[in-house]
Amino acid sequence: MRQIETDVVVIGAGGAGMAAAIAASEAGKRSILIDRSLIGRGGATVMAQMTVAAAVGEQTEDHWTHHLKDTLAAGRGLCDERLARLLCEEGVTAIRKLQEWKVGWAAEDGHLKQVQAPGHDRPRCVYVDFLNTGPAVSKTLRTQVIRHDRIRRVGDLYALDIVLRDGAAVGVLCVHLHTGEPVLISAPATIIATGGLTRLYRRNSASLNMSGDGYAMALRAGASLIDMEFVQFFPIGHLAPRLIGMDPIMWDPFRYKLGGRLLNGNREEFTQNYGVADGGRYQITRDQATYAITKEVEAGRGSPAGGAYLSFEHVPEAELRKAFGPIIDKLAKNGIDLTKTAVEVAPIAHYHMGGVRVGVDMETEVPNLYCAGEAVGGANGANRLSGNAITEALAFGFVAGRNAAARAADTGPAGDIAADAAEGLALLQADGPTDAPNSAALVTALQALMQDYVGPFRTAEKLAHALAELRRMKAELGDTPYGSGGTYDSERLDWFDLRTMLVIAEAVTLSAQARTESRGAHQREDHPGLEAAWEVNQVIRLAEGTLSLERLPVIRETVLEAAS
Repeated sequence: MRQIETDVVVIGAGGAGMAAAIAASEAGKRSILIDRSLIGRGGATVMAQMTVAAAVGEQTEDHWTHHLKDTLAAGRGLCDERLARLLCEEGVTAIRKLQEWKVGWAAEDGHLKQVQAPGHDRPRCVYVDFLNTGPAVSKTLRTQVIRHDRIRRVGDLYALDIVLRDGAAVGVLCVHLHTGEPVLISAPATIIATGGLTRLYRRNSASLNMSGDGYAMALRAGASLIDMEFVQFFPIGHLAPRLIGMDPIMWDPFRYKLGGRLLNGNREEFTQNYGVADGGRYQITRDQATYAITKEVEAGRGSPAGGAYLSFEHVPEAELRKAFGPIIDKLAKNGIDLTKTAVEVAPIAHYHMGGVRVGVDMETEVPNLYCAGEAVGGANGANRLSGNAITEALAFGFVAGRNAAARAADTGPAGDIAADAAEGLALLQADGPTDAPNSAALVTALQALMQDYVGPFRTAEKLAHALAELRRMKAELGDTPYGSGGTYDSERLDWFDLRTMLVIAEAVTLSAQARTESRGAHQREDHPGLEAAWEVNQVIRLAEGTLSLERLPVIRETVLEAAS
């Protein structure tokens, strides 16, 4: 076993994690930035292609309170308004900071270019280019991380559990993926920045490390989760024809820049039948588009592969090439000519509004344990406003890093934590059963169950079936890790992934079952429409292996009234 000591340990090295490590370093504290994949190349930020919402007001007059108003409207009455305000207000500072670091925001006549995105009252979103914003942000953050001597980077390290002493976080228990060796990182402050849970679903746009790891670690440590029922499905994830080496959510930039007609299997526009006439200019929000496409498919008006057509056939080739030149050639290698062929798209799990419950300092209910980015719940309510994801990662990451550094300065070193981690170490090093089920097959079965029964549209019958199956699978998994714990033991790692995925899938399903209304990304076909009594947040806790659910009032602020 290896033990390392630092001031702040950051779990997850996507946009939020890197921002947190940088902020901690700028505050004068050492940090260790860990990830189960390559530093700065896993998670969601590096995969994001499009735009970042912030009220920089360079091409159109704006203020963060206008951004906040749109964020709260998208959240359908469930946003923790303190966190939503933090996202919008700190988001402007974060965009300026990235500008200073030469991220390359698109500019025109000396001003940052801003475009309109669904749900915004004005052009507000900045970008690098329409297919490279996330990679550019990640590269810029990686460059800054490398420049900070106080930041130590460790990849291929899988965080398993938060180590506690007298109820407070004192570090993290990890396993080194190459060797199977236990690694303890001792720190007076810990930040969870592991992203969301979209790997729970068969069709998802996430990297493989988005299994809800941070949520599960926080739960087991004694923190609570909030708004777990709200999983956002991206409506136009690529479905057909086969697309190799390209992102399944790549079509959003095309719609932003060129327009694109959503057509059913009869080649008819249809979103106007569900309350929003899209007109090819991307006015429909993600939850509305997901609903419209799903209902058309259910009515027998879907495209051949089971989705909807997205057509750019009305756009001249010269205009396509001017906007996306090299991408047009890559599409051609996949046999796609957008001037002659409509692609097929369908909803795909993309983002999670819920997460760990925190205060405005990003600290959880567990002392010394912080969260950042998509791991945080509450800011987005029932539906995330388009463009807020990278803003959230940066803003919450910088805030968490600053506050964790201050806590480390106040608390001092955590010291040797081996005795505190004894139970987790024993589990990690336990001998596996000789008759273990196929762990990879269990992961696939779990994803299929969530896709089919806890997807964008839910019923009491579907949710009850899913809950029963999840509990059966949990019993089948057992309490002892599979495999031997040796070098590259994928069987053992699958067991730990399943341990996480099952408890988080149950949290989503339990919350969805309890919320008997339709709001934002949570749609109950047996309970259509908003219910005033359900303008509350649901909070999940874990005690002795059992999840419990509680309703709490939404946290409000009066900042908008004061600003007006």
